[in-house]
Amino acid sequence: MKISIIHRGKHKIICEYKGFRFLPLICYDLRFPVWSRNQFGTEYEYDVLIYVANWPAVRIDAWKKLLFARAIENLSYCIGVNRIGKDGTQKEYNGQSMAVNFKGEEICNLDNKNTIAYIELNKSELEEFRRKFPAYLDADTFQIFI
Repeated sequence: MKISIIHRGKHKIICEYKGFRFLPLICYDLRFPVWSRNQFGTEYEYDVLIYVANWPAVRIDAWKKLLFARAIENLSYCIGVNRIGKDGTQKEYNGQSMAVNFKGEEICNLDNKNTIAYIELNKSELEEFRRKFPAYLDADTFQIFI
């Protein structure tokens, strides 16, 4: 009997903490921008994307580039937390956990370190940038049907 603890979701879960709205996703979602698309209405859906990952070292360059892309296209912070070490099949994971701001600037990169980092997110800077660069006004609206 196979038991799975991960189930396909049917909608986004947005969590609020200390004035920020977070959208948690998994590593595979990083390759599909529509799943993380910040749907714009009268305001942004979320302020911070968080990807929890098992992203292998062999594809780590894509990991880094996609984290930057998701931050830029969604005008949000983007945090990627990736594992380090080898799995049961000897596949190598080299971390590269990082945080990118809404302008696409790296604000933290743990490289291949097994450690905890604390970063500061600035809500007023995020809101000011969004006011000055309201790209969402030109975004297409869409719905995802599952």
